[in-house]
Amino acid sequence: MSEPSATPLIHGFEFDSNGGVKRLSWEDVKSAPAECPGVYRWLHLNRLSPEVRDWLTRTSGIDDVIDASLLQEDTRPRCIRHGSGLLVNLRGVNLNEGAEPEDMIAIRIWMTESVVVSLRAFHIRAAQDLRDQIMAGDVPETTGEIITFIAARLTDRIEPVVSDLDSQTDDFEEQLLQPGASLPKTALANFRRKVLALRRYIIPQREALSHLAREGDGILSQGDVLHLREIGDRVTRIGEELDSIRERSLVLQEQVVEERAERMNQRLFVLAIISAVFLPLGFVTGLFGVNLGGMPGAASPLGFTILCLIMVVVTAGLLFLFRRMRWL
Repeated sequence: MSEPSATPLIHGFEFDSNGGVKRLSWEDVKSAPAECPGVYRWLHLNRLSPEVRDWLTRTSGIDDVIDASLLQEDTRPRCIRHGSGLLVNLRGVNLNEGAEPEDMIAIRIWMTESVVVSLRAFHIRAAQDLRDQIMAGDVPETTGEIITFIAARLTDRIEPVVSDLDSQTDDFEEQLLQPGASLPKTALANFRRKVLALRRYIIPQREALSHLAREGDGILSQGDVLHLREIGDRVTRIGEELDSIRERSLVLQEQVVEERAERMNQRLFVLAIISAVFLPLGFVTGLFGVNLGGMPGAASPLGFTILCLIMVVVTAGLLFLFRRMRWL
């Protein structure tokens, strides 16, 4: 089941201490604050909806500074403690139809002990996974479990993308090991662009998760903190793998440039040899082509044949000389 894209509230759930779950509609949410006494909530909202913007700034009860951060257009992964809550921005690979995975999409989260408010502009599967789990009866016991689940699912989907990039690097290396093999001119440039686009967000995401685990006192349980540290370690390994892929791609780029330069040098060398052979021949033909009296052999019927034999001998001599000098 896909997320509804037009509604302000994409997913909304209210949980009580007895494990009860209540699905919320936009009508339940739009006229009340985000937090509700005696229960804890998860509200997953459409950031592009004007109704959501109006609710956040007027009704939600969330600080104006946090509202502005949740609604801003471009964000990098980060985690900031503000009062009794945490502002968390994370990124996930874009697996939507027609999109490129490296065009990572953001999920912005405000969390306290009693509410998790998450916003996104494009469909993000980690939120859909959490919704499916809740509908299957597996209810998160705290708001900390909600954000931990989302962070884990985001990481789960980043790892295969990075693994595919590593496999693609192996394929490039194998291609270049083949004699005479070459890569399309834009192949490595496009590949490096993908790696850099992922790395741009993976490195700060690692710091954001580490900060979340440190700053979550009073909101996150010890189990949540341990889980977040494990997720942070996974993101660290992803970052290290991206660094390795980037370095390997740089080596491949240098190898491609060297091979192209070598092929160019070989072609220029062939042209130089041809020029060296034909330069004396051109001089001889130019000299004997002048239309002046007294040219030797001008009156002899064998003059042209003798001249051709002389040029053949000169050519053979030059080729023999180049061979002895190991130019050929």
